Amino acid sequence: MSAAVATWLAVLGASLGCYLLKLLGLSVPASLLAHPVVARTALLLPVALLSALVAVQVLGGTGTLVVDARLPALALAALLLWRGAPFLVVVVSAAALAAVLRLLG
Repeated sequence: MSAAVATWLAVLGASLGCYLLKLLGLSVPASLLAHPVVARTALLLPVALLSALVAVQVLGGTGTLVVDARLPALALAALLLWRGAPFLVVVVSAAALAAVLRLLG
């Protein structure tokens, strides 16, 4: 089997899995979703997943912990968000800091 065929089979398999997972979510009874623990977990789960994704992208390397210009940029972005800065200002400021640190380093 060629690499292209294997790739397309993986894409189709993942697509089918996502569809079936969505279908499974739609079949959950409303009484279960109304439970306070389930509702609170459903609200907090996306935040936890996004935080984990950001941590892996900022600190992850090729199997090692990498600390480079991304970490101070993330810290600046967090500080600006905490202070209530507009999102565009946060993104541009963090990107500019990362660029300057990479230029200096």
